[in-house]
Amino acid sequence: MAKGKRDVPQINATSTADIAFMLLIFFLITTSMDTDRGLARRLPPPPENKEQQNNDIIVKERNVLQVKLNKDDQLMVAGEWADIKQLRDKAKEFIANPNDDANLPEKHMKNLPLFGSVMITEKHVISVQNDVGTSYEAYLQVQNELVAAYNELRNELAQSKFGKSLADCSEAEKDAITQYYPQKISEAEPKKYGGR
Repeated sequence: MAKGKRDVPQINATSTADIAFMLLIFFLITTSMDTDRGLARRLPPPPENKEQQNNDIIVKERNVLQVKLNKDDQLMVAGEWADIKQLRDKAKEFIANPNDDANLPEKHMKNLPLFGSVMITEKHVISVQNDVGTSYEAYLQVQNELVAAYNELRNELAQSKFGKSLADCSEAEKDAITQYYPQKISEAEPKKYGGR
């Protein structure tokens, strides 16, 4: 070894790689990852025959409740401007049609388990359409109010028929109530009425 030259100690690279790997695992385990959630919707079963499919396409105007949101998050229900606080009551009246109003969904007789023959508005549809500029918060508020309308009607029916809340009903009772008030929310393709 020459005078004045010293050996420079080498860094052990294997321990550095191990530490980096351990840190990577630590951050992967401790980091919370947000998962996107969608809206729960049950799609209707496909029609059994072609004739039924053709009949389903023709929906009477009185059986459809038009709910529209514009780019400014303003709500229109059945052609009239409305506040989000009014939507649930309007939807409940539309779904149940308690007074058999000629402007609301038509009622027909159906034999349901645990209920027998009852008059229901099975052919009703709530059509939701929004502008491409509608805020996500307003869209979710509308969806929540519509689902809440169904839930309130079902709970009221459970109380009057079975004397208990919907949550306390048996599976057979819940199924009968769901058939009495089937949830029919249709999503129309968003329109662009104006820029934002």
